[in-house]
Amino acid sequence: MRPRFNPLFNGKRSGFTLIEVLVVIAIIAVLIGLLLPAVQQAREAARRVQCKNNLKQIGLALHNYHDVYLTFPIGYCSRMKYVDGAKDTALGWAWSAYLLPFLDQGPLYNQFDWTLPPQNFTGIQTHIPAFTCPTDITPAGPFAVPNSTGGSVGTAGVSSYAGICGGDESEVASATGSGIFFRNSSVRISDITDGSSYTIAVGERAFSQARGIWAGALNYGIVTRGTSNRNPGTGQTKPAACLVLSHCHLNNPLTDHDGGLDDLGSLHIGGSNALFTDGSVRFMHNVPGDNPDGSYSSESRILQALGTRGAGEIVPGDGVN
Repeated sequence: MRPRFNPLFNGKRSGFTLIEVLVVIAIIAVLIGLLLPAVQQAREAARRVQCKNNLKQIGLALHNYHDVYLTFPIGYCSRMKYVDGAKDTALGWAWSAYLLPFLDQGPLYNQFDWTLPPQNFTGIQTHIPAFTCPTDITPAGPFAVPNSTGGSVGTAGVSSYAGICGGDESEVASATGSGIFFRNSSVRISDITDGSSYTIAVGERAFSQARGIWAGALNYGIVTRGTSNRNPGTGQTKPAACLVLSHCHLNNPLTDHDGGLDDLGSLHIGGSNALFTDGSVRFMHNVPGDNPDGSYSSESRILQALGTRGAGEIVPGDGVN
């Protein structure tokens, strides 16, 4: 029996040739290549906004704390005689821990006996969303804070932000500071004679660049380099006070001799967010290093001026974004 004639079939097989398939694949790859950066930029823009919201939330908490206690919280609380800011920081509770009731963390705050060091309580392992930037690379759980011999002094939730103790003239481990937060500080708004809109209270310091926490300056603890730290060298560390404090010298440093562990920085493109004591949050552009001769660059001088509360520096009108 002869097959029925089909006028739509001319004897040739229908389908795509190999060249046509390859062309389609190439077009799709090009479209994906064009679209992916736009998607990534949109996601980063959203993360940067969330980071700013975190700092605004912290700023509101700082002002509510000030309304109640007539002072900003202590940089970190020590009941020991000052030696070096490394092995004399106990109790150690930090400014960020004292803000917990003002960040909707009242039940966590009430778990602690504030007459004992933070590492006595498992509650300090809690992840606090307001203290972590979504762009930062942070561990899934709490972080074991190391000491100088390779052991651990306690396990705590991480932080992407640090309180500002001053400019480069103020070291995080010093007995005092020219900024808002330092050892046993008690700074009032009236003490900020440089103006609250020209004084940074809290800045970004990505955990992936310098591994800090929110609970406090755990005695004998150290700050180590994070996976995104691009400064040369591998051996730098900073003492316990640096777990919760930073100073204003560089922003996302690339040439700092001590690894940039006590400087501002983030994984945002071009700079990092900073909370000023008037509650505003502004984006600060990168200050990667000093001049080749070792002198401060003009950008570094501006950043340092913004880190002090009453040094009387003049900040140019375009020095703050």
